[in-house]
Amino acid sequence: MSLPPAPTTSSLVTTYRWIAHPFELMDACAAELGDAFTLHLPALPPIVMFSAPDTVKHVFADTGEVMAAGKFNQSLKAFLGDKSVLMVDGPKHLRKRRLLLPPFHGERMAKYGDVMLSLADEVIDRMPLGEPFALHSALNDIALNVIVRNVFGVDPGPREAAIRSSINETLELLTWPPFLVPQMQLDLGPWSPWGRAVRRRAKTERLLLEEIERRRARGTEGRDDILSLLLSARDEEGRPMENDELLGELTTLLIAGHETTATAISWAFRWILAKSDVEAKLLAELDHAAIEGPLTSARLAALPYLDAVAREALRLQPVVPLVGRVLEEPARVGGWDLPRGTAVVCSIYLAQRRPDTYPDPLQFRPERFLGKKLTPSEFFPFGGGVRRCIGMAFALSEMKMVMAALLLRTRLSLAAKKEIRAVRRSITLTPSEGLRVRMLERRPSPVASPA
Repeated sequence: MSLPPAPTTSSLVTTYRWIAHPFELMDACAAELGDAFTLHLPALPPIVMFSAPDTVKHVFADTGEVMAAGKFNQSLKAFLGDKSVLMVDGPKHLRKRRLLLPPFHGERMAKYGDVMLSLADEVIDRMPLGEPFALHSALNDIALNVIVRNVFGVDPGPREAAIRSSINETLELLTWPPFLVPQMQLDLGPWSPWGRAVRRRAKTERLLLEEIERRRARGTEGRDDILSLLLSARDEEGRPMENDELLGELTTLLIAGHETTATAISWAFRWILAKSDVEAKLLAELDHAAIEGPLTSARLAALPYLDAVAREALRLQPVVPLVGRVLEEPARVGGWDLPRGTAVVCSIYLAQRRPDTYPDPLQFRPERFLGKKLTPSEFFPFGGGVRRCIGMAFALSEMKMVMAALLLRTRLSLAAKKEIRAVRRSITLTPSEGLRVRMLERRPSPVASPA
């Protein structure tokens, strides 16, 4: 058995490049080493990275018996805890997945969409007019409000403000990229970087546990927020989710669905505002939809070009650049015989920029997603197989609702004076300087209020 070739630089240099410039590192490795290469990072097993669709299909076809995603995700344990659906494999994962899936599908998505539009309007009303500001920061506010209202179901008021403030402070501390290196996760007291983050996170967890207990005491009848639905859920043996399990899943939904969605929308607007033809087509689609009837979240979600723009943004700049598994036994993957314990990684970033799948892959062309259905091994920003992200439909809906609200209510222009590049914020890669924009006009919302 042998591993694919690796960069000739030391593991420390590779680690620095992975943390500081992951896209550039993957591009360089693919150009020099081909479709399969190995990365050696401290405290992690050898990482073998693939991008060919056939190999990605092979990895996603595994049900977890040979390739364990939970083991691969253990590097995120310090952020998500050990109760998350992302941390477990086998029957435990299937049980959690069955409990978590129902709230993210069906007619509830329209109700969530209405709330998303309303919360986007609130933040748009506070955006400065005429002055440059970081769009990513405003989008983070929207995404956090969506989670607090739609996922946690916290009613407006002082308690909601306290929870939102605590979450925001916690997430800001945890986005420091060096925390991705296990050796940096050292609690040396309340003034050390990790110590501050741990104590702030504990405060947030106490607030969320209090909310869980309040909801249990008051009941969930008539409520359709995700926390209430999870409190009512039962597994095949009739067992509910315990408080610590609920907290783990809420934390996962928070970290996996907050900054990731805000970042995806930021990248979409990086291209919308740079390409006048894309913006013009979006506005024409929205205008035509308004002529045909009242704009609602359900009608906005079904607009094909808006959907294509969201998907093309996720293709060109995937928020999370990879998904992985750890081999439970020796296996042949991508033409390589790999030993047990190897981390098998599918590079979302490289796979979605392959010229054999996407002609002129560095160009932003939403038309790629009109009238053509790409396979799950060619386009997989939410992962794939039995581990595909549970919140995919929710995230895509939020992207489209917020994009539509901004396009309908504002006229924005790019204000960045430097080249816009990808900057790491923990597991996400965001536009540099938070994507500086200027609002030239703000209009009333034309979206129909829900009945």
